[in-house]
Amino acid sequence: MGVRLIIMGPPGVGKGTQGELLAERFGIPRLSTGDMIRAALKAGTRLGDRVRVYYEAGDLVPDEVVLGLISEAFDGPEAACGFLLDGFPRTVAQADGLAELLTARGIGLDAVLSLEAPEQELVERISGRRVCEACGLVTHVRLVGDASPCPACGASLIQRSDDRAETVRNRLSVYREQTEPLLAYYASSETGLTAVDGLGSPEAVRDRLLETLRCAEAVG
Repeated sequence: MGVRLIIMGPPGVGKGTQGELLAERFGIPRLSTGDMIRAALKAGTRLGDRVRVYYEAGDLVPDEVVLGLISEAFDGPEAACGFLLDGFPRTVAQADGLAELLTARGIGLDAVLSLEAPEQELVERISGRRVCEACGLVTHVRLVGDASPCPACGASLIQRSDDRAETVRNRLSVYREQTEPLLAYYASSETGLTAVDGLGSPEAVRDRLLETLRCAEAVG
């Protein structure tokens, strides 16, 4: 029946990268609500049209609409053999809604994984990110220095406004406010919550996650 996972973590911890690596390892779809919302908007589905109303008004997409997208994904053929939820749920209300969707389908979660790293490391990871104005290459000052041109095309590298250190700290603060209750929610659930060190190379963190899953008997 495959494996069903949630991977959580603050901005900059690498959950997107690890979600892709784990999804590829197990041959399951990585369900990111951000990607799903963009896909629904592009496809012009019924839910996509509902999402567009909130996007055009600059409002947050309500939980019931996001849960509708998740429900559609669960009923699709790709998720029949498992799935990985990346960055969802974000609140206890969303977790309750997710539990109802799973119960209605007679399935459960195999593991809830929380990637962790010190706040200063996360700030340095995100605030050090640079993007090429010309070719779109994304790199980091740890690799190219703070005043270097783009290594791919020689154009200027810029720092996005939402990558500035003060903005990143605010994003981390919001994450803690929204997510700490969610961490407690899963820690006290039947599935439980497993914290995993997010420091190191992507491959090292992936191996750590796989070992955690093997120890939890979530995978063979």
